[in-house]
Amino acid sequence: MLAVYFVRVVHMSPLQLLLVGTVMEATVFLFEIPTGAFADTFGRRRSLVVAFLVQGLAIVIVGAVPIFWVIAAAWGLWGFGWTFESGTWDAWLADEIGVDRLPGVLMRAARLGYASGIVGLVVGVGIATWNIQAAVIFGGVVTIAMGIACMFLMPETGWARKPVEERSSAPRELAATISAASTFVRAQPVLLFLLGATFFAGASSEAFDRLWEAHFIRDVGLPAVGSFDPIVWFGLFGIAISLIGLVASTLLITRFETASSPVLARSLLWLTTVLTVALVAFGLAHSFALAVCTLLVAQGARSLLSPIYTAWLNRQITDSSVRATVISIAGQADAVGQAGGGPGLGAIGNAFGLRAALVAGGLVLVPAIALYGRAVAHHGREPELESLPAP
Repeated sequence: MLAVYFVRVVHMSPLQLLLVGTVMEATVFLFEIPTGAFADTFGRRRSLVVAFLVQGLAIVIVGAVPIFWVIAAAWGLWGFGWTFESGTWDAWLADEIGVDRLPGVLMRAARLGYASGIVGLVVGVGIATWNIQAAVIFGGVVTIAMGIACMFLMPETGWARKPVEERSSAPRELAATISAASTFVRAQPVLLFLLGATFFAGASSEAFDRLWEAHFIRDVGLPAVGSFDPIVWFGLFGIAISLIGLVASTLLITRFETASSPVLARSLLWLTTVLTVALVAFGLAHSFALAVCTLLVAQGARSLLSPIYTAWLNRQITDSSVRATVISIAGQADAVGQAGGGPGLGAIGNAFGLRAALVAGGLVLVPAIALYGRAVAHHGREPELESLPAP
């Protein structure tokens, strides 16, 4: 819906679409680790409340002022808010339920997210067909309401701040947390492989996230069915993607409930390979049917990658006191990839068209496949707790 708003109301070019994302990712790069340390030092709940309030305000601004430079600045503000959420949500969940139960719970959470997402899409599309700016603002208001709800409803029993006598000044506590997390990451080879793969995944995702709707509008075309507006088409795509994610996560809950780290790593390898092929095929697609099929395959693979990636990452973090900060370091790798890859892919889109930018974005994932392969090989040299076939 946002992409339709950017293309049809704000009239952004491919480069502008990617620059909006670049501004956001540059902000994430600057604040990701400090805000992750904030969550480890001052609390997960406090960090999430700030995250939702700031992100909600940014979305309201985006919908209220359809001017490129204002939207770019607001999206930077959204990125700042996101850094308070990035890593914190996963760290909170791991602390509350334990990392061993995390894969299955993340799959269940994804299933619930897809189901509620369908409801949100229907409501959002209904509002957007009346006024697309109102739909964007409505999304911001809902996000602010989430922050207010977290203030009063979110438990925090798995984390506790240091005793008063062990605390130092806030800047020193944050610096100590960041230093401990950095030392932890450098000592873990698998985490280093994961950070490298995350960088390339971030660079790849920037083109797809910002350009796939524009690809349908400008290159592939949307069939004329009655008075269907593009917003309705993208709403239907969103519902189909959510249904695929809902079914896939339901079927895989049992499989990943107690999956070992090697199994999670192999799953990431295979899913990233499928995603790469689907992204390239989507960029090359000329027919509406092929574009839709490859879109659904790509989005389905991405929907499964997220919980598996999160579970595998948390399995590698044995020190809960730096959990949110380590996850934020991974988030920073993603931000660097997106901020670095976005302008280049946007320039390709301006010079050679959206198709070229989307295909290039897919090919950027190839090094991530190689790095996941290294991680699988590393796990293969360690004793495995269970033996399950690769997906």
